[in-house]
Amino acid sequence: MADFSRPGSLYGAIDLGARKQALEAQARREAAGPQAASSASVVDVTEETFTTEVIDRSMTVPVVLDLWSPRAPGSAQLSPVLEKVVGELGGRAVLAKVNVDTSPQIAQALRVQAVPTVLAIFQGQAVTGFQQVLPEQEVRRWLDELMGAVEQFYQANPGARPETAAGDQEEPVGPPVDPDIVAAEQAIEKGDLDAAAAAYERLLARAPGDEDAKMGLAGVNLIKRTEGVDPADVQRRLQAPDDIDAHLLAADLEMLSGSVDEAFARIIAVVKRTSGDERDKARRHLLGLFDALPADDPSLAKARRALASALF
Repeated sequence: MADFSRPGSLYGAIDLGARKQALEAQARREAAGPQAASSASVVDVTEETFTTEVIDRSMTVPVVLDLWSPRAPGSAQLSPVLEKVVGELGGRAVLAKVNVDTSPQIAQALRVQAVPTVLAIFQGQAVTGFQQVLPEQEVRRWLDELMGAVEQFYQANPGARPETAAGDQEEPVGPPVDPDIVAAEQAIEKGDLDAAAAAYERLLARAPGDEDAKMGLAGVNLIKRTEGVDPADVQRRLQAPDDIDAHLLAADLEMLSGSVDEAFARIIAVVKRTSGDERDKARRHLLGLFDALPADDPSLAKARRALASALF
């Protein structure tokens, strides 16, 4: 049911800095001892606390995200059930509640179409969910499947299990982190995307093949291109097949939502039906999206073959 294999993220390219920040936050919580780890299993989340309460927490426990509205009767039915069944897990999962009326940017970023919507977040990714009111028995079954998938992940990755990491006495010493990578991550944490891009560009000027910098810069540019974009407006523009920019922007939004294959397929379709400058523009846009993924991502090989076929 859940796929934890793709190193992507929720909130689109929040993975740029959130992965490192979340791991650091995890280490701080572990250093604080068991009392810190036993915080409340139900939290109210806002746009300001989303990264801390959802992304950071999801690095150690699955977070059940309840996107609700006081205007939706279904929310009044479902939310108490979620609080009950998640609370019974004794801290092995966290219920994060988001009022979409007061935090609309979260709903927009997650492309929520209706409320209530429930998403399970683990290791910074949305892994499963549902969008209707379910009876308690069905919610329990869904939650059991989620916790089973989480346990399978830890069995396959024993070093990632929180108690294992907390019990380690010595940390392996890795290579030093490039100062520009640190500067970029700090800038992302502050929301300064221009400064982050500049730091990645400095590193790439010195080391053109640095994959972390290429991925970071591509991700920052992806976020910048989609800031303030209304997905509904993009959807309306797609009705005009000649609006190439709308299709490129739609692909950006699909990348941010984790629909990587769909984003690649969309731009390859544009390449197939265009020529000249428009085709080259679409091709270059696609190559920029390629840079946002690790070189060994299986979606890349498939998309590169499809692009070559479209071009030649």
